[in-house]
Amino acid sequence: MRADRLVATLLFLQERGRVTVAEVAAELETSERTARRDLEALAASGIPVYSQRGRGGGWSLVGGARTNLTGLTADEIRALFLVTGPLAATPGLRTTLRKLVRALPEPLRAQAEAATRAGVADPTDWSRNAVTAEPGHRAALQRAVIDEVRVRLGYEGVGKPARTRLADPLGLVSKAGVDYLLAGTDEGLRTFRLSRVTSVELTAEQAPRPPDFDLAAVWRERAAVIEGGMHAVTARARVDPEALPLLRRLLGGRVRTGTPLPDGWTEVWIDGPSHRALAAHLSGLGARVEVLDPPEVRHCLARIGTELTALYGPGNRGGPGKAPERASSS
Repeated sequence: MRADRLVATLLFLQERGRVTVAEVAAELETSERTARRDLEALAASGIPVYSQRGRGGGWSLVGGARTNLTGLTADEIRALFLVTGPLAATPGLRTTLRKLVRALPEPLRAQAEAATRAGVADPTDWSRNAVTAEPGHRAALQRAVIDEVRVRLGYEGVGKPARTRLADPLGLVSKAGVDYLLAGTDEGLRTFRLSRVTSVELTAEQAPRPPDFDLAAVWRERAAVIEGGMHAVTARARVDPEALPLLRRLLGGRVRTGTPLPDGWTEVWIDGPSHRALAAHLSGLGARVEVLDPPEVRHCLARIGTELTALYGPGNRGGPGKAPERASSS
C-alpha cells in the first residue's frame, strides 16, 4: 500500500539523513521509478524533503528535520514493542518492526530490540488446538473489514463439517486470546471464531458498514447474550475444601462461595448452560462435591453414575456392544 511506503520512506530519510533513489528502492523493495514518485509525493505534501543533484547528492530532510513518528518516550517505545514483538509472526510485521527499530534514536534501539524478545505468543491451547486465527486468514479478514469487501468464508462449526457462506465483515474482536469476526450474513449478525475459519476469499462486491455501526457496543451486547447462556442454570452444592481450588479452575467466575459449613465443607452456587452440562462438569469431582438442588442436576449426575458403573463396574469388561444406552439430555 502506498501509505505504508510513504511512512517507511520518511522513516528511512530520518534515519539516514540523505538517501539516493536507488537506496530507497532497495530498502523498500520497489522500482527506482516508484521510489522517486514516493519521494516527490512527500515533498508535494508539505514535508520538508528536497533533492540535490550531482556527486554526493540525494534526497534529504531540510535542516535534518525530525518527524513526530518516533517522538516517543523510552517507556512508550518499550510498551509498543512488548505488545507487537510476540505478535510478529508474519513477514510483513517483522519487516515493519525492523524498519521502526532502525528509525529510532540510537539510545532507544537496544530497549526496543530487547522488548521484541521479551515475550512469545503461542497460538494453541494445552490440547494443541489453535485458539487464534491462521495468520493468512486473519490478515485477509482485516483487509476485508478495512476495505468493506464481502468475503466467501469457509467455516467449520462445532461438530459440523465446513461449509462456505457469504459474509460482510464488520469487525474483529479478541477476547481472552481468542479471535472472533463479527459479520453480517443472510441469517443476520453472526459471530465466527477465527480458529474455525478454513478459508477466506475476498469477492469483488462491496459491503459498506452501516454508518452508525459501533463495534464495541455491538460486541458488548453479543457477549452479554453469550455469557447469559453460560449462567442459565444455577446449582447449590457443598464442596470438600480441598476440591474447591480445582472447581474454581474448572469453572472460574461461575463458582460463587458462601461461608464454611459446620462439617468443614463450603457451600457454593455454580452456574452452567444446562442441567446436563453442569452435571458433566461436576461429575469429575466424584464425591467431593454434593449437589443439593435443583433436582434436575442431581438426576443427571445419578444417570451419569449409572452409566459409568454399568460400563466400568465389577464384572463388566466393556467392549463393543456392552456400553449402556446413553441417557437423554435434560
